[in-house]
Amino acid sequence: MREMPVSPERAREHGLSGEEFERIRTLLGRDPNFTELGIFSVMWSEHCSYKSSRIHLKKFPTRGPRVLQGPGENAGILDIGEGLAVSFKMESHNHPSYIEPYQGAATGVGGILRDVFTMGARPIASLDSLRFGRPDHPRTRYLVNGVVAGIAGYGNCIGVPTVGGEVSFDECYDGNILVNAFTLGIVRHERIWRGTASGVGNPVIYVGSKTGRDGIHGATMASGEFDEKSEEKRPTVQVGDPFTEKLLLEACLELMRTDAIVGIQDMGAAGLTSSSFEMASRAGTGFLMDLDRVPQREEGMIPYELMLSESQERMLIVAKKGREDEVRAIFEKWDLDVSVIGEVTGDGMGRVQWRGETVAEIPVAALTDQAPVYDRPSARPAVQDSLQSLDPAGLPAPSDLAEVWVRLMSCPEMADKKWVFRQYDHMIRTNTLVLPGSDAAVLRVKGTGKGIAMSVDCNSRYCRLDPFVGGMIAVCESARNVSCAGAEPIGLTDCLNFGNPEKPEIMWQFRSAIEGMAKACEALSVPVVSGNVSFYNETMGKGIHPTPTVAMVGLLEDASRHLVQWFDAEGDRIFLAGADRLGVHLGGSLYLREAHGKVAGTPPPVDLDHERRLQEFLRAAASDRLVSSAHDLSEGGFACALAESCITRPDGAVGARVVNPFAEAIRADFAMFSECQGVVLLSCRPAGRDALLAAARPFRITMVEVGVVGGEHIDIEGVARVGAADLHKAWREGFAKGLGLDG
Repeated sequence: MREMPVSPERAREHGLSGEEFERIRTLLGRDPNFTELGIFSVMWSEHCSYKSSRIHLKKFPTRGPRVLQGPGENAGILDIGEGLAVSFKMESHNHPSYIEPYQGAATGVGGILRDVFTMGARPIASLDSLRFGRPDHPRTRYLVNGVVAGIAGYGNCIGVPTVGGEVSFDECYDGNILVNAFTLGIVRHERIWRGTASGVGNPVIYVGSKTGRDGIHGATMASGEFDEKSEEKRPTVQVGDPFTEKLLLEACLELMRTDAIVGIQDMGAAGLTSSSFEMASRAGTGFLMDLDRVPQREEGMIPYELMLSESQERMLIVAKKGREDEVRAIFEKWDLDVSVIGEVTGDGMGRVQWRGETVAEIPVAALTDQAPVYDRPSARPAVQDSLQSLDPAGLPAPSDLAEVWVRLMSCPEMADKKWVFRQYDHMIRTNTLVLPGSDAAVLRVKGTGKGIAMSVDCNSRYCRLDPFVGGMIAVCESARNVSCAGAEPIGLTDCLNFGNPEKPEIMWQFRSAIEGMAKACEALSVPVVSGNVSFYNETMGKGIHPTPTVAMVGLLEDASRHLVQWFDAEGDRIFLAGADRLGVHLGGSLYLREAHGKVAGTPPPVDLDHERRLQEFLRAAASDRLVSSAHDLSEGGFACALAESCITRPDGAVGARVVNPFAEAIRADFAMFSECQGVVLLSCRPAGRDALLAAARPFRITMVEVGVVGGEHIDIEGVARVGAADLHKAWREGFAKGLGLDG
């Protein structure tokens, strides 16, 4: 093979700085060849090495009594009792989904599924967090159609339900959408597996689909900004096959029921390269790999391509020596490729051979433990003070509050997402207890009385205005949504989406958000057990809002005691829990953006001690069956939370009559749409009123009775009144209408 010449210029083309290229030369004691340069470029990319984020991620609490596996593996694992555990993780597939929305989203789902079943867990549910540009942007409809179809096409075919998520729109995502995918699986303690290459002499086995040229340099593409040539990167987007993934899932789980293997890992970002070097790194071993044995679907592939391909539906296994035939028999039964491509060595070197020659010889530690780690400079942006400046008194008061109320509820941000959810199979496997549309999805754990609640949240406008407070709110709201379902938050995974970390103002956003998130996690005793960092979400130098998306997992010991957000029956009493947290907080609010065209001010303040007590109360009230529904005040404030509790009912909309819970001196529009943290709308049977109030006292939660469920109107007395059926129709039709989609 004629090697392409390697130079500092070619290294820069691979995303490596001049200093990094010199570091490679020092670690190797020579110049790298072309294949080795490609290997270093993907393993030292932001996507794989976390070189700009690693020192800050250490601020997260990662341990707790339930943590069986924290960050560092393919997915986190938490004990849920009775010998069972949940394994879960969230990943980004942002750049690929912008370039090729269907395959980008589909392979994002496929990748996160493999991360979970690699741990030995059977996936039972997925969530997604999707961010698009302005609804009227010429590319948005195309991207929404493609992404949703890709998620549906992969998840539905493999038989894992998508049970919830969020869809948001903002002009900052016009040129860089976010597609964050989450999956959770169930595993018995004794069947947990990890990605380790231990045991000198043990065979390294390739299983799954054949290797092609799709996805080459996907990891490095995900570690750079977009520009006017982004469409040329289409060949780096992988192509998924959910039917092959289903076979791979079943074959891997069958293999894991034997004791024939010692480690297994998904060939995700950087393919053969990351899986082999990361498995060896965890075990402190090395490996010898023969690329001639790699199943290939294209002619003339060279070592560079074979090592960097990100073809989908492939796994790398380290088996026990002498058990190769057992592994081969299982994968051949499932009609999948299987090939022994190497063995574990004990010298800490990763050696790659092709056609009888050594084409790469790299110390494993050089790519993992000795990868660059940067403490990049950070600086508060000069525009932050002006961005946070907001005088609510200067905002013109709307003449028709009912019209504004309807407009907010029907904008794509708030409107019914059934257009999205109806494309997903959310009932397959028959575990789903709470369908998409409530504060949290709830699933049963078969064979037990337990339930799992899940929610994914982030308000990127808050994070733009104050990333520290915005990070706290992302954790608190996700935990609050799980608590509103009656579940105890037990752990989270995150997807930290930011711009270019080489810019000090972006690094300030990142550090601040992590510090806020960590503080909230500590206060709520919630460990971070897995996650993902996605930097360089910029196009033509314009970055997205900082978007640290949080997926929270909660546990219900008795799944029958779960709650939903919608009112249950006419005559039920309506309360505000945490009413002392009400106030005029318009910074970053949906009302400010939709009615006044502004993203300004400061986010609502957070009281972490109050938040902890509130959530403990919510769980106690659910466990004692004292409440019929629970829904937190978030986007759109009191008026929109009230409306959602009335119109999201699967049995049809119902009205409500309530008093204005704000002080009389507060302007009517501010009272309706201010967004407050730590406030929850509850309903209960009339006979349970006193018991509910008594239950709140030990937790020092301020309760205010505001009204009653029933009637044909949603009426905030003396402020605004709308027909429940009219508002329901506007809300139901708003998403498709706002995006110009077929209803």
